[in-house]
Parts: sequence; structure tokens; C-alpha cells
Amino acid sequence: MTRLGRNDSLDSEKILTVESLGRVTSGPVYAELSSPNFHAAAMDGFAVNAPVTFGAGPDNPIGLAIGKEVWPVNTGRQMPVGTNAVIMIEHVNFVNEETIEIEKAVYPWENVRRVGEDFVQSEMVLPGKHIISPYDLGALLCAGVTRVGVVRKPRVILIPTGSELVDASELEIGPIIGGSTIEFNTHILAGLVSQAGGIPVFSRIIPDDYDKIRKAVESAVESDCDMVVVNAGSSSGSEDYTASIISELGEVLVHGVAMMPGKPTILGIVKGKPVMGSPGYPVSAVFSFEVFGLPVISGMLGLSGLTRQTLTAHCARKVPSKLGREELFRVKLGKVDDRIVAAPLPRGAGSITTLTRADGIIRIPSHVEGIEQGASVEVELLTHSKQVENTLVIIGSHDPTIDCLADELINYGVHVSSSNVGSLGGLLALRNNTAHMATSHLLDEDTGIYNWAFIKKIIPDIPVEVFHGMMRQQGFMIKRGNPKNITGLLDLVRDDITFINRQKGAGTRVLLDFHLRKAGIDAAEVKGYEIEEYTHTAVAVAVLSGVADVGMGVLAAANALGLDFIPLATEQYDFIIPRKYLGDPKVAKLLNVLGSQSFRNRVALLGGYGVEQSGQRLIEMN
Repeated sequence: MTRLGRNDSLDSEKILTVESLGRVTSGPVYAELSSPNFHAAAMDGFAVNAPVTFGAGPDNPIGLAIGKEVWPVNTGRQMPVGTNAVIMIEHVNFVNEETIEIEKAVYPWENVRRVGEDFVQSEMVLPGKHIISPYDLGALLCAGVTRVGVVRKPRVILIPTGSELVDASELEIGPIIGGSTIEFNTHILAGLVSQAGGIPVFSRIIPDDYDKIRKAVESAVESDCDMVVVNAGSSSGSEDYTASIISELGEVLVHGVAMMPGKPTILGIVKGKPVMGSPGYPVSAVFSFEVFGLPVISGMLGLSGLTRQTLTAHCARKVPSKLGREELFRVKLGKVDDRIVAAPLPRGAGSITTLTRADGIIRIPSHVEGIEQGASVEVELLTHSKQVENTLVIIGSHDPTIDCLADELINYGVHVSSSNVGSLGGLLALRNNTAHMATSHLLDEDTGIYNWAFIKKIIPDIPVEVFHGMMRQQGFMIKRGNPKNITGLLDLVRDDITFINRQKGAGTRVLLDFHLRKAGIDAAEVKGYEIEEYTHTAVAVAVLSGVADVGMGVLAAANALGLDFIPLATEQYDFIIPRKYLGDPKVAKLLNVLGSQSFRNRVALLGGYGVEQSGQRLIEMN
């Protein structure tokens, strides 16, 4: 990468010191003034020539004349000529308006900051290739440096490509047409460029046209930019032109890297300038740029590159990976007992929310075939380690109200890491000691009681308490207007109906299976029964987009996406908490919020919930 990251092409510039925060010094910076540049009082009191105080003591107080032997002085003020010490005001007895008395001598230069105590004129204040911090800025001004030499910020042109792309500003005019996609990748990359010390320059959106993309790249290279990034079109599809264009205009150094996400990355040189092709999927684009683009910018600035803080965590569940390529995946972090737990987030390259939710990144080396559950792993932190300490880990059944709960808890300094693995998965997480609590709505078909039978079966040796979350309406989500005339459970076996299911272990699936058996319906007769999603909202969007005609979920998810809803059952959704965590302040705050009127009011607005008993401890029913 040294060919792509040389900094000798970037000249320096002099800028106002007060505007230099975050900039990189182009060379060493020397003090124009000493600090302090005069002998200064370090305490409030009286300036004095120290020898006149010698001999003072409790049995031998010495009187000193104000204005003749001592002079009043405040902290930071210049010492009067002929003085070399300060008598602290606390050690002074006022005899009258003209005389003070002391019972303790001062030695020469006591309570005085001498000239150059911090640094002396001509001494180096900052080295070259140093990022100027707020403290550095203050030191420079103190040293009399009003203008400082810094490395010019590298200009990075970002070229978004794709005929399906539209600028986000078009949303201000009205709805975008079907098949269009909001262009946001270059705005993410622009933020990364700015954080790295560069200047992002936006190109207009270029359609999937070879000549137009070529012209855009050629124009960018001919400009005063220092680097060009072409987003999308880096793979090998029929309209992926970036590699060919870079090859035609210059040299392709790399096309394809052993890394996921980010495999289609292109690295090239055109007329001495680095040109990068980044993948179109947002997560791939981000990882590709962080791994290959940011070091180029750092090199141009003369920096060695910034490294993230790391910590050791234990993986909450098994993560498979293919041999032969490095894989990076995002995780949520939380401290359970005395260890950090890393809960993997969805791994899709197009899942932008995994970037916003992630607390860290785990790298699986190319020679390792995945990570086992409970394995110790190194995590690159994307957040502050203190936030990890203040994170509550909730694993289990998905419900839209968990987002409301998390938002409420932020007001109390508590963050939430939630993983939607189903009710059974939540109980298993408690068994594996990887969560503070589980969310569950598992119905015992024999007794009609929720959760207790499964608690006894899966975690019989873990003392727990169960707190009521809410009652919620489960049913069938269908398109607005019910175009397929679906009326209930029996319609699931129709040939013209496609169903979408929840994953195995989900309480919603358990509830569905219960009602199918009750109606005498074989699950094999339901078209789409084997197609799975992990959340109520994912099922809802599958129905909205036409992937399925009907799916089972809560009324709140149907309301959120404007779907019609056919009620099937009202069920109980609870929080299962090991007793050992009840003394944890984070858990206590969650229970307070769960039982609060503000939370109940907020949940009631979603529709389909009964929250009258939210937060109440439940007694085991036999």
C-alpha cells in the first residue's frame, strides 16, 4: 500500500492556530515566547524578597510594611521588581492597613512560577506529523504561535454510480419511484474521510454507463483531488465497469481481496493518484474503505494510521466462516458477571443498521473456520469501554417494545444489547451465562401457562424470577385491503397462499404450531412454512413487499407497516431474570422503567398490548 499512501505529494500550509484543531503539523513547532514569559505569582498573597522573612516563627512574628517590604499580588500576575517569593494570603495576619505580620518564613522562589518554567522560547512545543489536540492548541497560543504549519488536507472525490440511485434531496420533493434507491454510501464514506483528516468532495450520481463513469473518473483524476473513490460497480457483473476503466486509464493493482465483507475491492493508480473501487453494499463499502482507504489518507498526512482500542470477549453463539478469507462481523457487547459477552449482529453486507448498532468488530482470520460459542475473541471497540460496562444484555424473543424500553433506559445511563434468537434461545443464553435476562412467551399446551414449564425443563438449576412484560395480540399480518381474502388459520393451506414463518425456537412459531395442531392442520400443507424470519417486523416487511401473502406476528408490527391484521390469540410476554442479577443497578432500572406509567403509555400507542401489569413479579403457577 506504500504506492497508494505517500505523503510527499502533499504540501504544507500556514493556518491560524485557533483553527488548527485536528490538523497534522507539517514539521516541528517552536515556541515564540517562554511560558511564563515573566516571573508570575503562583498564589494569592504578598510578594516579598524572601530574606526579609527569615527568622519568622510563632514565637518571633515579623511585621512587614505594605508597599515598602511586601506588595499585594494575585495568582498569575507579574512579580514586582525586587521580589522573589509570595507569602500566601492564608499565612498573613493584618496588623493594620499598612502592616502585615507573618509567623513563617518563605524561601526564594516559593509560590512563584519563574520565566520558562513550562518551556523556553525556541524550545519545541510540538513535533512534526502530530495531530493537534485541544491541549496542543492552548500550548501553541501560550507559546505565542498564532499561525502553525500543517499538512494540507487530502481531497478525496467520491463518485457514486448506479442507475437505480437517487439523491436523498428528492425525498423533499415527493416519494421516489419504485426501484429507486437513496444514495447514502458516499455520505458515510465522506464522514470517514473527514474523521481521518481529509476533505470529501461529492460527485453527482453517475448512471451505469461505461463512458459516463470513465469521464467522471478521468475528470476527477485531472482535478486537484488527491484520491478518487468510485462506489459500486467493483464486482464482475455486466454493469460493473470500474476495474476496466481504471485499467484503461492507469493500472489496477488489486481486484478482489480475501476479506468479507468487502471482497470486490479494487485498488489502482491513475496518473500517480490512488483510485479505489469500493463495493456497493454499505457494510462492504465501509469495511473496504476502513481497511484500504483510510490508511491511504493517513499515509498522505504522514501518520502511521490509527488503531482502535481492543478488549477480550466471549462469543455468545457459534459463528461459522469460510476458510481462505478474513471475515469481519459486527457485535453488540455487554458485561455479564465478570466477562464481556459479544452477541453477533446480522452479517448481511447490505444491513446498514448493523453498523449503527455495533459496539465492536471481530475479525476471523482466513485460516480459521469460524468461532465456537463461548470462545474467547479479541474485539475492536467502536464505542467507549465504559458503555460496555453500562450495557444490559437481553436475549430471547423479539418484540417492538424492546426498542421503546431501550430508548427509555438511555435516560438512566443504561444501554441495551438485544439479540432476537427466539424464546428458547433466550433460556439457553441464561443457561450459558451470556445474558442478564431472557424474553419469552412460550406456551405450555398442556396447562395453558406461559414460560414456567420451559424454565423448569431448560434451566432447572438456575433460580430465576419472572416479571410480566405485557399481554400482546398475535395474529396474521396481510396486505392492506386483504386482496387474497384471507380469513384465518384454514386459509394457510390454500394453493394460492404463501406463508412466511418465524425461526425454530421462536415463541411465535410455537404458538402457530399449537394452533395448527388444534385445527388438525399438518405443517407440511402450509406453503412457505419452512421460510424463516427472526423478527415480527421482518415478517411484516416480507408481506408488504410481496415475498409472502401472510405471516404471523404482533399487531404493533402490522400497524407500523400499514398492514391489515387478523387476530389469532392474546399471549403473555415476560422477562426472565436470574435472581443473582436482581441487585444489579441496570436490572433495577429496567424493572422501574417496565413498571412506569410513561413506558406503559408509550407501548399502548403501538396498538395490541395490555400493559396494566407490566413490571409485576409473577408467582409460579402449577
